[in-house]
Amino acid sequence: MTIPFFAPDLFESDRQVLLDLVHEIGTAPAQKFLLGEHTARFEDALRTSLGAADVVACSSGTSALTLVLHAMGVGPGDEVVVPAYGCAPLANSVVGLGATPVFADIDPWTMVADPDRVEQAITARTRAIMPAHMFSVMAGMPRMREIARQHGVRLVEDSAVAQGGVLDGRPAGTWGEAGVFSFVQVKTFGTAGEGGAVITMDPELGQAVRSLRNHGQGERFVYRRTGYNSRFDEVLAAFQLHRLPGFPALLERRARIADYYTERFAPLREQGVLAPPAGRNGRCYYVYSLLADDRDALQRYLAARGIESHVYYPQPLPHQAAFARFAPAGRSWPHAASAARRQLAIPVHPCLTDAQVEHIAAAVRAYAGARENTKERSR
Repeated sequence: MTIPFFAPDLFESDRQVLLDLVHEIGTAPAQKFLLGEHTARFEDALRTSLGAADVVACSSGTSALTLVLHAMGVGPGDEVVVPAYGCAPLANSVVGLGATPVFADIDPWTMVADPDRVEQAITARTRAIMPAHMFSVMAGMPRMREIARQHGVRLVEDSAVAQGGVLDGRPAGTWGEAGVFSFVQVKTFGTAGEGGAVITMDPELGQAVRSLRNHGQGERFVYRRTGYNSRFDEVLAAFQLHRLPGFPALLERRARIADYYTERFAPLREQGVLAPPAGRNGRCYYVYSLLADDRDALQRYLAARGIESHVYYPQPLPHQAAFARFAPAGRSWPHAASAARRQLAIPVHPCLTDAQVEHIAAAVRAYAGARENTKERSR
């Protein structure tokens, strides 16, 4: 039996609730499918739980990044420092506004942006720095805040994968002038579709984002700026409100699985398999990623034992054709390139049974042991 990387029955227990909400909202007299009372309540629930000044729900995490950067005035002639390893929206959102992404290398173990490399990438044209939380580790936000303050640049926290994460007592999404969440189904608080949110401690920035997500309207049919169609779905807002009380339990299940993996894998470093750093401070457990010296061999070994795994970002962003023109000649990002060769994610979703988790852990350990035995025989 195959152990899937993504849970195949993620919303099974809530199926009837979702169907009832579709019928309820679809047959309501107001016929309000976007930005209605459910969206407002969802935003308020998130704002209260995070202690934020404003939360603005929008159509996706990618859209949230664009809205924030636009609201901050990022545009042609500006530079935004982003990690060299990560998802395309990190660079796409910058390029889409006519600005230039400047790529900073990552930490070789945690795979988040290296603060020293971020600071070195700042120039007179830098408008913002945009670190991203990756897999199960939050970026070093205290240092990023200090860098932004010292250099007088804006700080955008790409926390799309980190909802529920907490670093030094402060929730993910609240470290920068603005942060973002993604609600696409595979995220920690994914929904039955797509959506996102902007989180900010700045009420004025929140109001600008709120206008931009709805074509630039301040009041109905009054346009003081150009904007986007990035509105949030009422059915999904109501569904997420229903699921919100159960979110901490889902996070705790992910965290316990990750704790178990990390403990079991700690001895494997010398055998070519490196687990994420231990502990829960600054963790989010969206994806549990190993670094393997022979990633493809490990993936084949797991597949032969019915365990699905996933390779994220097989090329650093500056090596992608879409962004190659922003990669200066002679520049290299060695840690990003290493992560692209070595990263392999194993299942960590909350629907895993204890037996499945043990099977996955045992298989990874068996692979590392067999690899070490092979090396010993060849000596």
